Amino acid sequence: MKLPCYYFPSETTQPRVLEVDLCAYGSSPAAITAAIQGRRNGRNVALVTNSCRLGGMTSSGLGHTDLGNPDAVGGIAREFYRRVGRCYGVEEDWDFEPKVAQRVFAQMLAEVGVEPRLREFPSRVVREGNRIREIHFESGLIVRAAYFIDASYEGDLLAMAGASYSVGREGNETFNELLNGVQVRETHQFESPVDPYVIAGKPSSGLLPGIHPEPLTPTGSGDRKIQAYNFRLCLTQDVTRIRFSKPDGYDPLDYELLARYFANGWKEPFRKFDRIRNGKTDTNNHGAVSTDFIGGNWDFPEASYPRREEIFQAHVRWQKGWLWFLCSDPRVPSEIQSRIQSWGLAGDEFEETGGWPPQLYIREARRLVSDYIVCELHCRGYRQVDDSVGLGSYAMDSHNCQRVVIHGNVRNEGDVQVAGSPPYQIPYRSIRPRRGETENLLVPVCVSASHIAYGSIRMEPVFMILGQSAAIAAEVAMNHGACPVQEIPISTLQEKLGAAGQVIEQPVNEEGRPAWESTLV
Repeated sequence: MKLPCYYFPSETTQPRVLEVDLCAYGSSPAAITAAIQGRRNGRNVALVTNSCRLGGMTSSGLGHTDLGNPDAVGGIAREFYRRVGRCYGVEEDWDFEPKVAQRVFAQMLAEVGVEPRLREFPSRVVREGNRIREIHFESGLIVRAAYFIDASYEGDLLAMAGASYSVGREGNETFNELLNGVQVRETHQFESPVDPYVIAGKPSSGLLPGIHPEPLTPTGSGDRKIQAYNFRLCLTQDVTRIRFSKPDGYDPLDYELLARYFANGWKEPFRKFDRIRNGKTDTNNHGAVSTDFIGGNWDFPEASYPRREEIFQAHVRWQKGWLWFLCSDPRVPSEIQSRIQSWGLAGDEFEETGGWPPQLYIREARRLVSDYIVCELHCRGYRQVDDSVGLGSYAMDSHNCQRVVIHGNVRNEGDVQVAGSPPYQIPYRSIRPRRGETENLLVPVCVSASHIAYGSIRMEPVFMILGQSAAIAAEVAMNHGACPVQEIPISTLQEKLGAAGQVIEQPVNEEGRPAWESTLV
């Protein structure tokens, strides 16, 4: 049994050269839909992923799909959810087991003749002018392609290729937003006062682990902090479950905030044990101290691979330690402790990593900065575009970014949950670099969006949609004399998107109003 890890490169070290029309890189499902579409276009395709498992979060625990409006999902994405449904004898399914998602992805790739190359980490990009000529990987693999798609959660390829990008949160004033930057709100927040000091009431004793010592900046101010990561656990109460165990490096002081919160009467750690098929869960963060390792990921977007491995393992320790604390610490209320002890990791999931999901939930890393940036006004429906390549429909959703001290108590900062808007259009300009930058690269995951708008876009069905649209855009470019992706005819692109079943426009009712009205709060 191999422990879960981030940096587990391919063991092959001999140089190999692949020459293809289209290279899709990344562990997200966008890479898979891009590869499938490329093959359906009749192109030679390379699918290269920096993971040991196909499908990113969709096959790594996120089975309770963050959906928004299902009518906004078309193309290969909708085909995937319908194929998953057939595995369970229904028309389509949005709440599924990770192993089923992985199997469906593998079947779809096999049908078009794509063999993915796993655990490949790019080391450098070779350019000719403003075009990528080839990508070199640490294993010795070299991929040459006419067009490249960076479908990674991290945005490593776009950075190596010289495309502009940002990390962190813009201030509200940058794009005339309300929900960007520093936000202290009441979701996933301490609902009662909790002392932040090692010795309660004594600031001289120092802050408890995980609390940021710097004073809180004004509401709406920008910084380079990013929303928290976690693992989406697949748990079961079946007798075959793998029981929770004490992780190496466990320190109960790391969970002192949770102990104090329990002492204040909080009793809801099970609120996000969302049920999926066959008695399993997609277990996500809920509450003030949960599976999110708040503040533990700030270095991740631009870190080296070995440093990312350290951050990855810190997240494993945090989440395993959280479970062990609930199971074993006498300060946990007995009814909660007995209930958590009835759960364990699903033994028939993620068998290669002992039941633990191999993909860290990288909710946000780099974000492309193109000629056009999607912002909160788009998500609210106040701005329209004429180059739509897909729809977003989920809430503007940011998890907490830091813990701070306010008026002598610990508070979480950064969580935003604002729902109710109708589906909105995602422009082509947001998935390709600026004019004058890389001419043969498309970016369907780390798209050009503000922090809070990205919090809505960053859903797995949307990534699948944009991955397919990126492959169709590459096909249009190849059919127009291998032109820069910035210069393809949008009318041709949208015609091909429609033919492929993509939903790129919000339907209107008989009065000419959007069929999905906004109830934004």
